[in-house]
Amino acid sequence: MLCFSKNQSMDRLFAFYFFLLLSGFIFADAGSIGVNYGRIANNLPSASKVVQLLKSQGIERVKVFDTDAAVLKALSGSGIKVTVDLPNELLFSAAKRPSFAFSWVQKNVAAYHPHTQIEAIGVGNEVFVDPHNTTKFLLPAMKNVHEALVKYNLHSSIKVSSPIALSALQNSYPSSAGSFRPELIEPVFKPMLSFLRQTGSFLMVNAYPFFAYESNTDVISLDYALFRENPGVVDAGNGLRYFSLFDAQIDAVFAALSALKYDDIRMVVTETGWPSKGDENENGASVENAAAYNGNLVRRILTGGGTPLRPKADLIVYLFALFNEDEKPGPTSERNYGLFYPTEEKVYNIPFTVEGLKNYHDHRSPVNRSQTVRAPVNGGGGVSKSTSGNTWCVANAEVGKEKLQRGLDYACGEGGADCRPIQPDATCYNPNTLEAHASFAFNSYYQKQSRAGGSCYFGGAAYVVTQPPRYGVCEFPTGY
Repeated sequence: MLCFSKNQSMDRLFAFYFFLLLSGFIFADAGSIGVNYGRIANNLPSASKVVQLLKSQGIERVKVFDTDAAVLKALSGSGIKVTVDLPNELLFSAAKRPSFAFSWVQKNVAAYHPHTQIEAIGVGNEVFVDPHNTTKFLLPAMKNVHEALVKYNLHSSIKVSSPIALSALQNSYPSSAGSFRPELIEPVFKPMLSFLRQTGSFLMVNAYPFFAYESNTDVISLDYALFRENPGVVDAGNGLRYFSLFDAQIDAVFAALSALKYDDIRMVVTETGWPSKGDENENGASVENAAAYNGNLVRRILTGGGTPLRPKADLIVYLFALFNEDEKPGPTSERNYGLFYPTEEKVYNIPFTVEGLKNYHDHRSPVNRSQTVRAPVNGGGGVSKSTSGNTWCVANAEVGKEKLQRGLDYACGEGGADCRPIQPDATCYNPNTLEAHASFAFNSYYQKQSRAGGSCYFGGAAYVVTQPPRYGVCEFPTGY
């Protein structure tokens, strides 16, 4: 345990953290870096060339989104560990027909293992946000796939799980308050987590700090999102200080697991990344930021140590993605998450190994250097992108009653917020607390200002959230 006097603790903890983050020394216990190999493109190199590329870069783990025969054959004998996916469109068949799951495992897994070192199967991908409503088939499909592995005596070496998006969380800020969506807990999460525990498997999580930063640039420091030097964000729920948005997001999932009494479940981050290019409204999408995020993340994972909440939880993390994929639909960023161009040239130069880290430096532009002292507001940690695109402004109780009251008085007075609902006997009077009333007033002002940058500040007494605030039965507006 580190023990410092009160006036020394912040400076020394701060210095200690960044020694760990920036040091070239590698510790005995460390995580592992893999990469997602997507193929929604018409100009990618052959699978055999891709395997040679992976080996040349020292990448020892790869995740694919199907079980393409050419890819699995190319990986045979490479020594690269592989995670394969059973696509969402096959969930129904795998759930309803054990014979289908058995045949799928026979054809796509048993036929290649162990020469192709398949170590995990992702059953579906982000199923809870699948518009085809496949959630109810998830757990039966996972069980049938596992039973098929048992028949082939592969269940000890190949684990079954399913990647979830952070949108599966009801709350993600602060991290200590992380919780799963209530409607998913009993029908899905509890039985799925029980299955993972029984089979010795792990929870797969897709986490993208880029989404949170892109939607909340007025609240979240870019340095905090990119693992760069910053003052950190204190979690009011447990007092832990976070120096990266990634850690805050991961700990929100760990907290959600703890809330359901599944502290023993391990986690693998099956997707994370940062786009090198985006549309005009995709804030933060650039080559420099992508290089900083992925490069600093590799250093963060390979130098060992877990998260503030789980310091011993060395993580396996899969970067998204190996290539820019030119046929992916959606905004420009979707086609620009790649670490490499289809020509096999690096989009930006970052290492993937311990050896490569020895000469790695996060290169900033001169413009960004002048912004390094910007501190994240408490509220920058662990937020996930709202599926509706809405944001709200709420009170930061940490600043104390006096500051909250001043902010409340301004919002309801000169600020012109609609404070009628928090008057006695009105719809949002209860709970009758300063924090609840200030949150309503701050949000009213924020929405009336069209959610303009800086309109949710109140001298540090407020911050932006991407999930609807919960204060009794009161509904917070999203516009006037």
